[in-house]
Amino acid sequence: MSLRLSTVILPYRRWNEGSRESWQRAEQLGFHTGFTYDHLSWRTFRDGPWFGAVPTLTAAAAVTERMRLGTLVTSPNFRHPVTLAKELISLDDVSDGRVTLGIGAGGTGFDATALGQESWTPRERADRFGEFVPLLDRLLTEDSVSYKGDFYSAHEARNIPGCVQRPRLPFAVAATGPRGLKLAARYGQAWVTTGDPKLFENGTPEQSVHAIRGQVDKLADACAAIGRDAAGIDKILLTGFTPDRGRPLESLGAFVDFAGRHQELGFTDLVIHWPIPDSDFAADEKIFEQIAMEAPTQLR
Repeated sequence: MSLRLSTVILPYRRWNEGSRESWQRAEQLGFHTGFTYDHLSWRTFRDGPWFGAVPTLTAAAAVTERMRLGTLVTSPNFRHPVTLAKELISLDDVSDGRVTLGIGAGGTGFDATALGQESWTPRERADRFGEFVPLLDRLLTEDSVSYKGDFYSAHEARNIPGCVQRPRLPFAVAATGPRGLKLAARYGQAWVTTGDPKLFENGTPEQSVHAIRGQVDKLADACAAIGRDAAGIDKILLTGFTPDRGRPLESLGAFVDFAGRHQELGFTDLVIHWPIPDSDFAADEKIFEQIAMEAPTQLR
């Protein structure tokens, strides 16, 4: 199977000051999906401009025609399944069925406390995620949903007419732990990883490949436990967070080598960050565009 190449465009620019052009150019370059982060703010961008994911993707849907659109990733940190479902159904409608929801358990960053709550423990994040995903699945597939859980509730929540994509828009579940992988196996049309974060600072590319291979194996085990073939789940690597860092974007050859090693692990999709000057995602724009246009052909 050919490796698909996608990009993630961070929402740090005003729409009419470069953001619109990036989304349109991404489609022209042939990217399979244009993703954006779904955060209230993020790391070094916290004190600068940062825009909402769903409005940004809605605007992107209006100026593109073919490229899929999605979040990497949405989390329960500041979302509720009932309101999120309504936004996603609306976005899926505006885009004529081009939306993929990347979804994860969330972390301890700025989003975790922006609503005034204490940061959740890893166990609570997993507990909430385990309730969030099944409820969101129901909200996107049923006309009316009532539910009362430990963390989330819905009372006769209406979602008519539902998604353009049937039975609902696809979920790309970000997970590396056992509980998250079970959710990916049961509800995911795709699975997302950034690699092993413990290796980012001092690990080697070889150690990273070994660790990611282990994650792929654990996903297969989670699928086997419910009688599902893991080959039916797309596998997405969000790049930039392995020990390779930005080196794969230094040349077409470097990227093809990096991508080929992960394609051998069973990955169907690689996501690269749209270049941002003077940031962790700085890259030569000409090389970036060369990779977008030529790498997929070399990876068939």
